[in-house]
Amino acid sequence: MSLDDFDLFLMSMEDVKPLKHDTVKLKSTKQGPSLAQQEKRKAAECDLSVDENYLQSEYVELLDPHAVLSFKNEGVQAQVFKNLRLAKYQLDATLDLHGQPLQRARTTLLTFIDDCHKRNIRVVLVRHGIGIKNKFKPGILKSYTNKWLQEIPSVLAFHSALKHHGGNGATYVLLKKSDEKKHENREIHSKRS
Repeated sequence: MSLDDFDLFLMSMEDVKPLKHDTVKLKSTKQGPSLAQQEKRKAAECDLSVDENYLQSEYVELLDPHAVLSFKNEGVQAQVFKNLRLAKYQLDATLDLHGQPLQRARTTLLTFIDDCHKRNIRVVLVRHGIGIKNKFKPGILKSYTNKWLQEIPSVLAFHSALKHHGGNGATYVLLKKSDEKKHENREIHSKRS
């Protein structure tokens, strides 16, 4: 004789006793928020005030959400820049900044670029979005990303991505060779001569 699932369930529940009541009394929360809740609230309010001050201290002209980002340092060859624009280089790392507050986005971007440069990663994709969900000020993160990338010394060039990589909501970034890699290349070329 074989037992089905229901019979097995009934057998396993034989010694279970029902509860005498099915209501739960909760403690009154009129005491106010706990210390941990107060600290979380303070931290959240602090984050908001920092972001507002940050926006006021660093003015950036807002770009159209669908604007193409394009920047090239002097010395970057036209063909190299064209290859970057056309995604002919392998993308070695990707960063997604969507939904981050500006100050955190800036720190994340700077850390990411610095780490990639140290590890000799040459081409990266930064996803910043176009910000069209923000009806009052679209393109904020995109506009700031455009400014920040131009200020980072290890960035040689950048350009808005092709559609399959995120279109105008993402940017290809070309980084300089690390000092270690430059030294390695000099040694290789000096041995050839």
